[in-house]
Amino acid sequence: MIAKHLTRIPGPPWMLAIVAIFAVQLTSALSVPLIDVVGPGGAAWLRLSIGALFMILLAPPPLRAIRKRDVPVLLALGACIGAMSVAFLAAIERIPLGTAVAIEFLGPLTVAALRSGSLAKMVWPVLALGGVVLVTEPWAGEIDMLGVGFALLAGVGWGGYIVLLQYLGDQFEGSGILSITLPIAAVTAAFFGIPQASGQITLEVLAIAAGLALLAPVLLFILELAALRRMTATAFGTLMALEPAAALLLGLIILTQMPTPVQCVGIALVVLAGAAAQRGGRRDQPPLATGPVPIVSNDR
Repeated sequence: MIAKHLTRIPGPPWMLAIVAIFAVQLTSALSVPLIDVVGPGGAAWLRLSIGALFMILLAPPPLRAIRKRDVPVLLALGACIGAMSVAFLAAIERIPLGTAVAIEFLGPLTVAALRSGSLAKMVWPVLALGGVVLVTEPWAGEIDMLGVGFALLAGVGWGGYIVLLQYLGDQFEGSGILSITLPIAAVTAAFFGIPQASGQITLEVLAIAAGLALLAPVLLFILELAALRRMTATAFGTLMALEPAAALLLGLIILTQMPTPVQCVGIALVVLAGAAAQRGGRRDQPPLATGPVPIVSNDR
């Protein structure tokens, strides 16, 4: 399989994971101009559709490995990815990238805390929630509640993605899951994307969408799988907690979204809570599928 050779990338696994973090956040930041043209639904639909084609070429879907009982879960996972992508892009259309990722991160963080099997671990989602309050600064009176709502919806999708991926991870390799579920995600996003993008699709738009799709999910998948083959899921998940900080940095550099000192403290609390929640996870074997994991890392 081509994907297996592509994931034999030299270098420390922690470095590959960090590059993957910046790849997904760079994709999100660079998607903002595309959102302005075809809308968040259109951007998600184009990225997922082209990404699905790339993944099918790299790793043909293992259709013979699908059991009847897997079909509803695969459909749910694909729909989850599609809805999460549309919701997240709708969020960053309205609120800063760092803020959106901090809010969205509540989903996987809560799942990580619940899967730890310790009631005490629930303190970390609460701490992250406090960080989100600092990031959104509701006392300033400028918060976009619809944008926050979209980010929360994306967080629910991210959490569901992790749960469904856990169920399927022992049955399929990461490449197999993505090759099967990305087309489903693209169809889900099409319900929102086609009406928004209608009449706006040009060769330039397709070229931009293709470039973004190469960053995520293709490059993201290659880097994450290469990292996961050489590090524990706990270590990988801890590094993924840096996603809100990476989003804040790239939002500043690419989108000139200047955070306040209070918002920086909020992001730091979210990162701290995310890293702490990963400690003591029950599964030590690395998941076979990508995602921040996702958060899988997630593909947005």
